[in-house]
Amino acid sequence: MIHQKLREDFRCFYLNSPPIIAGLRTLLAAKGVDVVNETSKARLILSSQPALTAEGNFDIDLMLNKLEDALDQALSSGYKGLLATGDMTYEFGPKQNFEKLMEYEWRLEKLFQKREELCGVCQYHLDTLPRAVARQGLLSHRTLFINETLSRINPYYISTEVLSEQMLTNPELDEMLTTLCRLQDIILSRPVEATGVN
Repeated sequence: MIHQKLREDFRCFYLNSPPIIAGLRTLLAAKGVDVVNETSKARLILSSQPALTAEGNFDIDLMLNKLEDALDQALSSGYKGLLATGDMTYEFGPKQNFEKLMEYEWRLEKLFQKREELCGVCQYHLDTLPRAVARQGLLSHRTLFINETLSRINPYYISTEVLSEQMLTNPELDEMLTTLCRLQDIILSRPVEATGVN
């Protein structure tokens, strides 16, 4: 998705740990992206600095302001918009305090609706997140992004006004998460075709 959005003249912001960012650099370079040039022009921003308070907790206001400021800067620099993506495990910091996750996701959703030039993907990795957190992620996103060619409308999305504890413990959410993981495993196990980059 980052590769595609760079071609569409978006500024791209990626938040994750230093080892994952190093891997992304390699992947983008393999796709023909001049990573050094793109980062030096700030067309591609790779960050390992989550929005945390002095106590090490995730700061919703700081993160949302950071995203909106980055969007404003992208637009004033002549880009069509901003793609922002990050790993929720890393984004919420080393304390892994997810108490404000739903509030963050719903406020982020409102920001996406208010600012159409902003798009993004929240990455939920089931191997690094508690299942309860993944359930919250599933409930708080209108669309599920599987990979660059497969997205779908999320049938489990709910708005903040109707959330209940019963919804958070719905066993169908776990079935859906398992299905999504299986689907991703199937996609990843397919042979990769070599393609030329122009």
